[in-house]
Amino acid sequence: MSYDVVIPTSGRPSLARLLAALGAGSGDLPERVLLVDDRPAPSGPLPLGEPPPSIQGLLEVVRGEGRGPAAARNRGWRRGSTEWVAFLDDDVLPAPGWRQSLTRDIGSLSARVAGSQGRIQVPLPGLRRPTDWERNTAGLQDARWATADMAYRRRALASVGGFDERFERAYREDADLGLRLIDSGWGIVLGRRRSEHPVRPAGPFVSVRLQAGNADDVLMRALHGPAWRERAGAPPGRLRRHLAVTTAGLAGLAPRRRWAAAIWLAGTAELAWARIAPGPRTAREVATMLATSALIPPAATVHWARGQRRRARLLADAERAPRPLPEAVLLDRDGTLIHDVPYNGDPALVRPVDGAGAALERLRAAGVRLAVISNQSGVGRGLIRSEDVVAVNRRVEELLGPLGPWLVCPHSPEDGCACRKPQPGLVLDAAGRLGVAPERCVVIGDIGSDVEAARAAGAAAVLVPSPETKAGEVAAAPITAPTLAEAVDHVLGDRA
Repeated sequence: MSYDVVIPTSGRPSLARLLAALGAGSGDLPERVLLVDDRPAPSGPLPLGEPPPSIQGLLEVVRGEGRGPAAARNRGWRRGSTEWVAFLDDDVLPAPGWRQSLTRDIGSLSARVAGSQGRIQVPLPGLRRPTDWERNTAGLQDARWATADMAYRRRALASVGGFDERFERAYREDADLGLRLIDSGWGIVLGRRRSEHPVRPAGPFVSVRLQAGNADDVLMRALHGPAWRERAGAPPGRLRRHLAVTTAGLAGLAPRRRWAAAIWLAGTAELAWARIAPGPRTAREVATMLATSALIPPAATVHWARGQRRRARLLADAERAPRPLPEAVLLDRDGTLIHDVPYNGDPALVRPVDGAGAALERLRAAGVRLAVISNQSGVGRGLIRSEDVVAVNRRVEELLGPLGPWLVCPHSPEDGCACRKPQPGLVLDAAGRLGVAPERCVVIGDIGSDVEAARAAGAAAVLVPSPETKAGEVAAAPITAPTLAEAVDHVLGDRA
């Protein structure tokens, strides 16, 4: 089982301990350990310590752009070609035998499982109650899809475009990716491997700084709807209370509005006690909770408002921007480019559909790359030979011009392969051959399996019904066009 390890790092001293743990023990070694140096202004080399000899030759430092873990992880995984990518944060400590557990976790997963999540353990003090910050860190133990220890199938990442780099903090970018994968039909499972996430030192106002996450929550709601918290397993939060307390505090500044000041005081006291009660209740902890509980509601409100402004700007930009031109169009052969002759192995029977040549020329002129993805189960059924398929494909190109790479599934439906449409294999392979992300591709086909293959791979689809298309397939298609020429009109948009 081939895999890379990608570690975005801000240069924490914990990185050396992580590398030592990663190189120790048994289990298959990764192909590469990609350290994405995401320090905005590096003042020296990364603190690598003395990595074990087992991984010294595997280490590769990749320069990041200082734009946060989402962008750093994308830069890391896109440099590799292994089947799996294991993400670790630079402040985790893989348990002994982690590599062996990882390969066991991912080695038996079905082709439709995108990811395997590690089990995060946060060591807490045993002789006293945890502080507010320690409890906050311990929430990682129950977080869904936390990329502190998360392995993803590379083609699953490619199918949804990887991490959304609009999430610039280490917050919600992992939940967003998980939801997009689930919505695309992938599965994510919990593995058995374990990593420890120690509680990092933090200043007394760390809880106030964390309120910046309210802006990311606005983006999550815009992207995934009001039910995103429940779907992502995220706690409900206290934003509504923070907004109410902040509003009351502002109103209480006006003369003769003592009732508003009383509401602010009661809300602040309730928040402070909710944070003090489960903690150690030392004098320092209590003082910190009192001070920060007065600051948290207005900080949350400010960041929420910032998120709302950003959301409005994103929506306005999206409305003004023309629909982007896809980088590639992946075309079905039979019934889409040429008239369907079942199990055809005779080049003399090839007849392009009306307008095919002109439509393809328009795509080429626009700089759109082309490929053909075709089920040819006649080979697997013994009805035609592979050489016959090649001869027919050659005749298609003689009549219609070059069509880029040809991706053909020769299997019968009973073979259960991953390439036969509606499986995404042909779409993903074509995108890989063309060097484009699947979400930057449009599949044009004539039956429902073409649309389903595109959907499973994260690509767009246009259905051009033929005599073989079922009514239910037309009804389920996101976009239909009566002819190939009009499907190309849709693809090119204003450029048609």
